[in-house]
Amino acid sequence: MNKKKIILFAVCLALLLALQIKFLLPLMTNIAASDLFLVESNDDASSMPISNDMTAIAFSQCNNYISTKIDSDSTASFTNQPTNAWSIGNYEYIINAEVDVATKETPSTIYHYVCRIQYSMGDDLSGANDINNWSIAGITGLPDL
Repeated sequence: MNKKKIILFAVCLALLLALQIKFLLPLMTNIAASDLFLVESNDDASSMPISNDMTAIAFSQCNNYISTKIDSDSTASFTNQPTNAWSIGNYEYIINAEVDVATKETPSTIYHYVCRIQYSMGDDLSGANDINNWSIAGITGLPDL
């Protein structure tokens, strides 16, 4: 009886593998090759750091967000421009910059942060300066402020 269970297990495993290779894998390949995940916009991604009006506004919005998260006992001084900024397409940006945070108890400390931010109005750039049209996907490199 033990041999029958092992043989049945091997047959079921082979059948499952065959179903995945013959049916599931081609289906997933067709879905990935389709336009299902395609987002069309006038903002192209760039693998190299860039500097333009939208990255400057994204940098400013990240700084504004950080300013709202700092407690009342701390002060923050931001640099004039980001260290690097990348457009990852569809008006989504990665900003790498520095902030100098000082509290009453501790001397100022420079933190290097990375902010991922997206402009939500697409190709309509008329509201780019409004903080409500931006969403922060995440910030790393800062302590719990």
